[in-house]
Amino acid sequence: MADLKTMKGVADKDRKLIEDAELMLGPEPGSMGGIKNIFWGQFREELYFPYPDIAHERPDETAECDRLLAALEDYLRTEHPSVLIDQEQEIPQWVIERLGALGVLGLTIPKEYGGLGMGITSYNRVLELLGKYCGSTAVVVSAHQSIGCKAVMLYGSDEQKKRWLPHLAKDWLSAFCLSEPNVGCDAGGQETWCEKSADGEHFIINGEKKWATSGALAKVFTVMAKQKVVNPKSGKTEERVTALVCTPDMPGVDIYQKNRSKCGIRGTWQARIAFKDVKVPRANLLGEEGRGLGIALTCLNYGRCTLSAGMLGGARCAMDQAVKWSQSRFQFGRPLADFELVRSRIANMAALVYASDAVLYMTTGMLDRKDEDIMLETAACKVFCSEMGWRAVNDALQIMGGEGYMTENEVERIFRDSRINLIVEGANEVMQSFIFAYGGKRLAEGMLSIKEAMEKFRFFNLKVLRAGIPLGLEVFLGVRKRAPKITRIHDSLRPHAKRLCALVREHGHQFKIASKRYDAKIIERQCVQARVADSAMWLHAYACALSRLDQQIRAGEDGPEFERDKAAAEHFFAMAQVEVERNFTGLFRNADETMLSAASAALKYAETLPNDRFIIAEKSPVAKGSGRTPRQEGVKQFPGGGHSAEDAHRLSTGRR
Repeated sequence: MADLKTMKGVADKDRKLIEDAELMLGPEPGSMGGIKNIFWGQFREELYFPYPDIAHERPDETAECDRLLAALEDYLRTEHPSVLIDQEQEIPQWVIERLGALGVLGLTIPKEYGGLGMGITSYNRVLELLGKYCGSTAVVVSAHQSIGCKAVMLYGSDEQKKRWLPHLAKDWLSAFCLSEPNVGCDAGGQETWCEKSADGEHFIINGEKKWATSGALAKVFTVMAKQKVVNPKSGKTEERVTALVCTPDMPGVDIYQKNRSKCGIRGTWQARIAFKDVKVPRANLLGEEGRGLGIALTCLNYGRCTLSAGMLGGARCAMDQAVKWSQSRFQFGRPLADFELVRSRIANMAALVYASDAVLYMTTGMLDRKDEDIMLETAACKVFCSEMGWRAVNDALQIMGGEGYMTENEVERIFRDSRINLIVEGANEVMQSFIFAYGGKRLAEGMLSIKEAMEKFRFFNLKVLRAGIPLGLEVFLGVRKRAPKITRIHDSLRPHAKRLCALVREHGHQFKIASKRYDAKIIERQCVQARVADSAMWLHAYACALSRLDQQIRAGEDGPEFERDKAAAEHFFAMAQVEVERNFTGLFRNADETMLSAASAALKYAETLPNDRFIIAEKSPVAKGSGRTPRQEGVKQFPGGGHSAEDAHRLSTGRR
């Protein structure tokens, strides 16, 4: 198959980007997942239907989870200091201890190590409940268990698991040290380095980590660091990422900033940690040398789900509050719920919350059954739930008006807590490009192979002709392939299934047309990529919601809650069709050219403004140290170990 890196017209910087992405992702799975098939205009209904049913598959675990949820909600409703955590910007130690006693800190840790041994779906049910009451607490639990200690659970040796997991299940927090001042979404761009000691018994780490949630409180860090390793296949020395477990008491570990005051999730603490000649025993190596990036990306798959669960809990809480408010708040002699524009927001919230629920628990079901190709599904889960959850919370705040903006009403806190979800665990813009690139890579390379073969054989090779003629008919004459079919569906939902299949076919067609139109330039046209990715994401969500409704109908659900869900699902199907068709139209009718001109003009004007009036990235390769120092009057400070608040701020702004 052809290689996109060798395609004519690909710029050197884009070629390097593709190489780095391929190194991160590794080889394609043998069986393509649901979203990749959507890029081909195909639909693997066995991946979506029937909807995952953990209660049926794991009844004992589900019953145990139900008991935990009941006890946890009683605590959260009557004792948990959500408002105080937000205002004081700290989760009290007694809260962490209570969560440990309830079993929340060890939900997925195997029972032989002191945890509850629950699956991913049960774990996310708990995170959703935490998100309903306190976004900060949900983030701390998620960071601890989804990424902090997940690497030990998945890749640790028996000795490592025995040493750390019993504590992590009950009374220790863990931290995941991946992000750095110059490393955010670029997980492979680590600037922290490690090298083996002369005797080979230790790894020596030097570097710095940023945004390590609970880093100042954690007893164990999972640290990602670059290392020079020999590729056994080529014999060449390469720079790869290695995963190591560190502890804060190791000489050379300096937690020089515990936290910074934030807009939302204010009770969480994100630490800055410096590593200077830190000697880490070889026994603390996770997995193999040079395989740390795969470990990090695997952990992020779980973190993207729990982030979505916390977002869903907050959105559901805000929706319920806003709907109740609309019925009891009167204006012009009528309840707000009487007005059509308010009803449009209510319907919007109901549809987006229903679909987010369906996407989340479809994804956790895929993880629980260990589907082979899951990376796109977890990425889409994160993007969809964070974006749609944010929209729902925004609708709730608008319905509640001025009262929604008041601190004592939790919608204001949910609004602030929710915004970070569009940024962390892979910014949504980065995830859009990732979904486009990874989702369409195999199809794009197949199209390139046919193109190159046609040029080489001049139409005289029958094998090439058999592959090339259908493609040519589609991209030059608009002859679509046959639409896929969904057979495992309740009769009442067949019209929705047929509409979904038609849209899936059209998505595959539009991707091919866009690839032909933009050729190599599509690699750098991120607005085009985002439209294709968003279309695939909405279709995936459509399929998840359709499967969830199919399950509810087959189970014989009825009553007001089911009627709400059914109407919400049907509204979502209509919304999804509108969004997908808008993205298709946007591939050819858009304002991209004027956007690029306007952006260039704004950038040129910004170059005339002096740097010392603005906040500048602390490790900027072009402007480091030239920006202004942010004013700190009234901003709560969190001095690090051995440093004053002023020292911590000086370090945070790069003025060392």
